[in-house]
Formats: sequence, C-alpha cells, structure tokens
Amino acid sequence: MIDTHCHLVYEGTDPEPAIARAKQAGMQAIVTCGYPRDYGRNIGVFEKHQGFVFLTLGLHPIDIKDLTGQEVGQYLDNVRTLRDRILAVGEIGLDYHWFEPGKDKSEDKRFKQVFSQCLELAKELGKPVVLHTRKAEQACYDIVTAHGFKKGQACFHCYGGGMTLARQIIDSGFLISLSSNIDRSKNTRKIARSFPLEQLLTETDSPFLSPIPGKKNEPANVKLVVERIAGLRGMPVGEVDRQTTANAVKFFNLPIKIENNKGGE
Repeated sequence: MIDTHCHLVYEGTDPEPAIARAKQAGMQAIVTCGYPRDYGRNIGVFEKHQGFVFLTLGLHPIDIKDLTGQEVGQYLDNVRTLRDRILAVGEIGLDYHWFEPGKDKSEDKRFKQVFSQCLELAKELGKPVVLHTRKAEQACYDIVTAHGFKKGQACFHCYGGGMTLARQIIDSGFLISLSSNIDRSKNTRKIARSFPLEQLLTETDSPFLSPIPGKKNEPANVKLVVERIAGLRGMPVGEVDRQTTANAVKFFNLPIKIENNKGGE
C-alpha cells in the first residue's frame, strides 16, 4: 500500500512515529508533500528514509497569498535544483473555498499565473503534477488541459467535484486520488465504486481528514481507504491494493517493486 499524499512534518510534527507505524503496517511507500515553509524538513525526512519516504514539492494557494513574486520565483528555482529528488510538482492549483474568485479579481489572476508557472516548471522537469482543486475543479481542469498535459500526467488530489467533470478527468487519462474522507459525499463513493480502478490512487492527506474521531490522521490509515474501495466494488482488498499500488508506481515512476497481492481479505 502507498499513501500518495500526506504532510509528514506539518507545523513541526515529528514524523518518526507515523513512519514507524506505516512500516509496521507493511506499507511500501509514503509520498510527503512539501511547501516553502517546510520543504527543508521534508527533504530531511526523505533523505533519512530513502526508498520508503518520497517527496513532492509545490505551492499551495495559501502559500502564494503570502509570497511576493520574487519569493515565488526563488522557491521555484529551489524546486528546479531538486528535480532528481522529487517525484512530482505538487500540490499546486487553486482554492475557491478560502479564496473566492469574485471577491478579488486581481488576486485570482495572480493565483492562476503562479499555477501556470508551476505547470510549466513541471513540464520543464518532466514531472507529473498533483493538483489542489478545492471548489475550483473545473478551473483547474481547464488550465491543466490548456497547458497541454496529457494522459497520466496529472492527479486530482482529494477530488471533491461533480460527476460530469470527474468523467472528463478520467476520459482525459488523468488520475483521481481518494482520501480518508472517502465517504464524505455520494460522488466520491460513486467514483470509488465504478470508475476505472487503473486511474485511482489512495492517500490520507494526513494529518488532515482523519477517519478516526479525536485522532490525527497518519499514512497507515491509507489501509482504510483501500478497504473501503474494495468494499464498495465487491473486490478482494488485496486486488485493490495491488492495482492502486501499481497505479502509484506508474504515475510517480516510483523505484519500488509491486507485490503480487491478488488474493487478500
């Protein structure tokens, strides 16, 4: 099993206990996402746990809000120098939950400009992108396709949009990542139940979206996502695990061996 998106060092969190529990649970990999405020610590965790912890780096819209244009450029230059260490550029995108586009058109324009810069950087580096699209799913899809991204080059992380767009995303050959809050909506359950399994990834987005009330989320809980997908599809857990792991290995070009879990619970 692979947690394809989490934040191991968010706000100074000690990642070691969570990593240890993930290894004990038999997971094959964790992909941690870094931002300007914490990418140094994420690199440190990646270097300490090479072969198990992998890294993406991106610019969340919240980060863009607090950075000058020069600081954005400097950070993207830093990402450029780390091209051999990162799997993907992300998470990047737009957020219309925290930043409504109609309130400040100049701000929305800047968010889109920086998003475009990030997409162009990913193309330059030959990396896929992990997309943050909260309440901005259609806008992000339109921008990604306008930039020429093709099959297998983009993942809609923690997708929360409608079914019509979800089918467009799949028809375009992109991937959708299902998180620990898989039961948050009928649409998410429909995607988990009936969309091509070959285009689904599993994640926790930890420490957010905990499936266990009163506890922080962590990568080991990705097992619950796999189990829920299996239950919705009426498939063995091992078969869903094998396919979603293979999807992650292919999307991120992960240097790990896929276990043959055709059986399972």
